[in-house]
Order: sequence, then structure tokens, then C-alpha cells
Amino acid sequence: MAMKQTMNLSQGLVITPQLQQAIKLLQMSRLELESQVRNELEENPILEEAEVLKEEDFERTKEAAAQVDGSEGASTEAQTAEAQDPQKQDEFEWENYLEIQHKMPREASSGSEEIMNYENVISTTQTLHDHLYWQAKMAGFSSEEELAADALIAYIDDEGYIKTPLAQIAEEEKIDLQLLEDTLTLIHEFDPAGVGARDLKECLLVQAKHIEEDTTDLVTLINNHLKDLEKKNYDAIAKALQKPMEEVIDMCKIIYAMDPKPGRAYAGNDTHYVTPDVYVYKVGDDFSVSLNEDGLPKLRISNYYRNMLKGGATPTGDAKAADFISEKLKSAVWLIKSIHQRQRTIYKVSDSIVKHQREFFEKGTAFLKPMILRDIAADIGMHESTVSRVTTAKYMHTPQGIFELKYFFNSGIASTDGDALASEAVKLKIKELVAKEDPKKPLSDQKLVDLLKKDGVDIARRTVAKYREVLKILPSSQRKKMF
Repeated sequence: MAMKQTMNLSQGLVITPQLQQAIKLLQMSRLELESQVRNELEENPILEEAEVLKEEDFERTKEAAAQVDGSEGASTEAQTAEAQDPQKQDEFEWENYLEIQHKMPREASSGSEEIMNYENVISTTQTLHDHLYWQAKMAGFSSEEELAADALIAYIDDEGYIKTPLAQIAEEEKIDLQLLEDTLTLIHEFDPAGVGARDLKECLLVQAKHIEEDTTDLVTLINNHLKDLEKKNYDAIAKALQKPMEEVIDMCKIIYAMDPKPGRAYAGNDTHYVTPDVYVYKVGDDFSVSLNEDGLPKLRISNYYRNMLKGGATPTGDAKAADFISEKLKSAVWLIKSIHQRQRTIYKVSDSIVKHQREFFEKGTAFLKPMILRDIAADIGMHESTVSRVTTAKYMHTPQGIFELKYFFNSGIASTDGDALASEAVKLKIKELVAKEDPKKPLSDQKLVDLLKKDGVDIARRTVAKYREVLKILPSSQRKKMF
């Protein structure tokens, strides 16, 4: 049993960096992906950039992938990698990807003024608390869990930690301590990994749990050997864990790659520009979804190095050179597959969003429907966490403007006719009511509640106040104009 656990851990340590790369690519914004690909092109001689990808380029990569798989003998490592794929075994299909590429309308690459409407490409950086509140809304919590989650998120600092004791939060917020502890466990599943931790050790342990591998030894190392890790005393760790030095160093590398301050990625609130990842066009009575491939380097496998390795020859006949080329080939194939899988996943999620929110694309924000991550995940057969990653920092150009994919996910507000309205639609109604008010007699939050109720929206005053703050609308006392 001990030997089996050791083998699993060893395999996990080899595979984990590749899996982490695939997940990292899925989360990246368009600009981050472009930068990453440019770096890979500079560092990996196996990769080449092509102006236009042809079918033989895909065939070349398929052959290289088969060569890589063959060199590993369809090993357990490859099987484990497939089982742990972030797309949950959603196997990559080259033919489908080619078909998607050919669906791109000419308008997407024509550089038309409609696409490059710079008034629509300005966005403000989302704060950590905004990101966490959104996830809490989308998690399908009960009303009690959501109340506890809101309270806990309010105590998370800019670095992503909760430094106030839970007992004190329970007393101040009048919430059951056990409920807070249970809800905090759920928040530890949120993005960014490690958020909501109470100290560095818990932060690292939470991030270790996000690694989809056997993390028994990693947890032991974090729990018992943090000081040795800080001092890089690998000998002491290897002796305590009774592990080979090479395996200990691999584990330490994984921990060093973790973020000790997960909230800092959301620091700052500067204006920045975004480029759409997806275009949605009205074609007749239907909507067409197209990926924006403009500006993304098109990667292919170098024939020179592939044939060199295939023939078992290197320029010098050096075995080390052959090993180097083989390793770079594996890296290149994995990168191409990961990028294509990323694009295909974005396409599937976007296509499902269009299907669920058709009225929005035809009529605008007032017709946005309530929708949570589970709705899209169930439709496309992927995990909710995958959908969450795809919707972060990805933008869609629509007939109504440019929106982050997250925008289309909204909690529901009850209406008197039995249907539910999306929270964004309710915010729009509040904004319209305030815009039409008498400046000398501005509408109070309670008056807004009454007017919304007449319009069929049943909403609490506290929720109106919350939405008003999100819309950056001042309280009625501060909106009042005397002249």
C-alpha cells in the first residue's frame, strides 16, 4: 500500500505542472495568453508560427502527439493526465476544432469599425470582494449560507485572508459560529485558490487541495515542515518524510509556485482596455458565435526537429541533444493541445450563453434572465469550476455591446407574475427610475421598493440599497438638489 501511494504521488508530481499549465491557460486573459505564447515561441525551438494554419499543420501535430504517446508507451502517466484533465475527460477533437475555425465570419477579421468600437472596450478592474460576492451568488447557497458567506467575505482583507477570529465575527454579525465554519469551508473552494485562509499554513493547505492529485505528502510537508521549507533545508525534510531528495525538491517546487497572498491579483482599480475573445452576430433569425483568433500566434510543430527525432539522429549524435528535443516536443504538443482546448471550451460556453440568453441579444439588458454556473455546466457537460475559469477575463462582442462572460450570470429576483428577473435587469430598472426622478424630491430606497413592486418586482429595501451602491448612485439625501 505504501509503495502504491508513493507511485501515485510520484506520478502526480510529474503530471501536475502540465495540468497546472492547462488550467492556467484556461484562466488567462487574451493579452496574457498572447504573451505566454510569444515566450514559448522564443524558448522552444520545436514550435513555429504560421501565418495561416493548414490541415497538414494539424496532421503534423497529431503525428507528433502520437509519437509522444508512443514514446511513453501509453503509460499510466498519460492515462492519469487524461483522467485529471481540467475539462473532465472532454477529449480534444481536431476535426471539431477545424470546423469551428472555419465558422469564423469574414467580419471578424475585416477590422470593421463596428468591431473596433473603442467606446465599448473600456473596463474597470474587478475587486477581490466583487469577485467573491459573485461566486457566492453563483454557488447555489441556501439563504443562511449566503448570509454567512456575505459576512465572511466582508472580513477578507486585500491579501485574501480572514484575520478576525470567527468567534468575533459570529458575535458581531449575530450568526451561528458552526454555520460560519461550515460556510468558510465552502469559500475555500472559491477562486483565487487559498482565499479566506486565516494564516499562511491554511492558505497553502487550501491551495494543495485544489491540486487534483494525491497530496498526502504535500499536506504533511506544509503541516510539519514550513520552517525547513523557508530555510530550504531539504535534507531535513527528506529525512523526516523518508523520501528521495529529487522527490522532495519536486514537492517544494509545487509549494513555492503557490501564492501566499491570493488576493493581491485583484489589487488596484486602474482603467484598462479589453479585446473581445468572442463575437456574436445576428445572421437572419439566428445568432452566430465566432472565436476571435486575430493576433493570436498560430502554432505548429517544426518538421525539421520532428523528422530529426523520428529518424533517431541529432546534429551531433549526442544522446543529451535527443533527450532535449524529445522533451521540447512533448512540451510543444501539450501547449498546442491546451490552447486549442481552451479556445474550444470558450466557444462551447459562449454558444450555451447565447442559447440561454437569446432575449438579451435581441432586446437588451432588461431581458437578461437569471442564470447560474450550473445551468451552463449541465448544458455543455463540464464542471462548474471549469465554467467559472472560462468566464473570468473573457469578453464577448454582442449587438448590445461588449460584456465580460461573467455578466450573463445573475441571481434571480422574484416578480409578482411568478417569473424571476435577473439582478442586472433590476439594476437597470433602478437606474432608470433614478434618472427620471425629480432632483428636488429624489426617490428614497423605500420609494424605489414601492415603485418596483408596482412594476412587478418584489425586492427588499436592503437589496435596493445594495444595488444602488453597486451602481454608484448616492443616497437620496445626497442626490437632492435645492436649485
